[in-house]
Amino acid sequence: MTNEIRPRKLVCLTGFMGSGKSTTARILASQLGWLNTDLDKRIAEAAQMTIPEIFARMGEAEFRRIEHEQLARAAAETAATQKPRIVSLGGGTIMQPQNLALLREAGAVLIWLHCPVEELLHRCAHITDRPLFRDEASFRRLYEERLPTYELSDYCVDSRSEPSRVVEQIVALGIFPGVTA
Repeated sequence: MTNEIRPRKLVCLTGFMGSGKSTTARILASQLGWLNTDLDKRIAEAAQMTIPEIFARMGEAEFRRIEHEQLARAAAETAATQKPRIVSLGGGTIMQPQNLALLREAGAVLIWLHCPVEELLHRCAHITDRPLFRDEASFRRLYEERLPTYELSDYCVDSRSEPSRVVEQIVALGIFPGVTA
């Protein structure tokens, strides 16, 4: 994690399923007056299928291909328009080396919404449309596999509290031009 504070125009929220990426991104973008991009929604729109349908019909490899394509488009749109954007990434997006490289090349700030696995299990227990959440053991395994990559993020924010508090923590990082906590 770096302590360097530089204003950027592309800020991406990463973290495990249930960490609050989509909700936090929506609130943060609204508060800042920035564009908000939910990568999973873009993938579903591009494929004209839900995420579980993409996994079931096309497989994870095709999902990851579409994910990379949509991430590249979001980064290119930000660069072309110079309009700042908050992107909520999928839980596995930065696990793909080409996605992490693309984000680094685009000068994106990567913020990890960290939440303990027990809390994530509690939050996701009722969810049935997560293709990579089969059972508690596989959930824990996947979480442990992804932790080292999440730790490569520029910043880490505790996402155990309600989304408005998480947004306050992100604003307090001082990475948004002209915005103070």
